[in-house]
Amino acid sequence: MISDERRRMADLVDTLDAEQLATRSLCDAWTVKEVIGHLVAAIAAPNSALLKLLVRSGFNIHKANARLAGQMAGRPAGELAGLLREHADNPLQPPIVGYPGQLTDLQVHGQDIRRPLGLPHRLEPERLRVTLDFLVGGRAVGFVPRRRPLGLRFEATDLGWSAGSGPLVSGGAEAVMLALTGRRVAVADLSGDGVAELRHRIERQ
Repeated sequence: MISDERRRMADLVDTLDAEQLATRSLCDAWTVKEVIGHLVAAIAAPNSALLKLLVRSGFNIHKANARLAGQMAGRPAGELAGLLREHADNPLQPPIVGYPGQLTDLQVHGQDIRRPLGLPHRLEPERLRVTLDFLVGGRAVGFVPRRRPLGLRFEATDLGWSAGSGPLVSGGAEAVMLALTGRRVAVADLSGDGVAELRHRIERQ
């Protein structure tokens, strides 16, 4: 699943023009190309490069990752696509989040890119199910603050998937995934008596 998502991302990158690459993504203040740079850096950047940036960033992993993504984004888009294909089968399995974290990173960032560009999402149901289970399962460190899903019931109406108990947050799996990971734009696609509380938590965290 992960390897295929990397190749699909490479195919997407090959279709983007300069204006699209410079468009703001849903991921903080990153452009589309910087999001791509982040995905490439996770599998293609030398460990020594990350270590140097960690030192420069005061050992703040988030700042180091942002700087590394920016460096990668300075490369031509075709080169980034090539690196995604070259390293598509990289067996990287980060601690705690493991393979589900890798798959989730690709799916969420894919939507960070596609939504602002108005491109179809083409997400695979079985992969979305893995990601949703991961996001509410307590291991999604760096993806979902622990308190965000607590006391709410989430339902993906197009998957027959649900988790949790409490006020309901219901919608398509893609919108549930994006809202759990803090993308405010996706909240408008959800319904239920728990949506207001989820929106409040996203705005606070």
